[in-house]
Amino acid sequence: MEAFDELLRGVRADGAGVRRVEVDGTEVVSGLTLWAVASGTLRVLGQPATAGDIVVVREAVAVEGRATVVSGTYDVMGAVARRLTAVLPAALVVAGSEECAAFYSSVGTDGPGVVADRLLDWMMVCALRDWFDREHRGGWLAALGDEVVGPVLRAMHAEPARVWTLALLAREAGVSRTTLAGRFARLVGVPPLTYLTQWRMAVAADLLAESGATVASVARRVGYADAFGFSAAFKRVLGMSPSECRSRCAASA
Repeated sequence: MEAFDELLRGVRADGAGVRRVEVDGTEVVSGLTLWAVASGTLRVLGQPATAGDIVVVREAVAVEGRATVVSGTYDVMGAVARRLTAVLPAALVVAGSEECAAFYSSVGTDGPGVVADRLLDWMMVCALRDWFDREHRGGWLAALGDEVVGPVLRAMHAEPARVWTLALLAREAGVSRTTLAGRFARLVGVPPLTYLTQWRMAVAADLLAESGATVASVARRVGYADAFGFSAAFKRVLGMSPSECRSRCAASA
């Protein structure tokens, strides 16, 4: 799986409330939101956005200016998706053209929801692809393209339940354990087995939120032989017990 494909996991418009917004002054935008500028000019975190440009906001930021935009807000569903999209900057601007502005002006916001959602998906993919190709340089997302660390990340993502050791992960990379440990920590920011635990807990949180599975069965699906060890790791990483997560994570999802 390509690094960019990983970024888009769990990020999909589904009744995202696509609408036309008239901005005149300052607007505070919250959550993962896309604004396609049909006319006028905006400024977000010091970055200008003019007609044809796309603005993607990940968290609450102030957007200033006078413009007409087509807007849609995404629900980032689950702990895994939130972990993946956390690599995005607070806001990014992708340059467009007059042709783009004309297209945004023609986008209807009162048609079938699925059509508007897919248009929003298309614009989001184009915007993130541009940002990814131009600017992303660090973190696990960039590390997915590394010849040593990339195979290890993909293996952990694909099989979180496997009994991974540093030796097995090094075998996936075709290098020594020392080489993998040093390179992984430098590119990702944490050691391989620490990242594996964090990834397992994110997967587990989604499983607890989305199903009626027991804690023991979820534990097995993310590589733990018993519920006690899993529960201890879960609380250490996420700050709550699996039972607490069943209600709290379901509400946030």
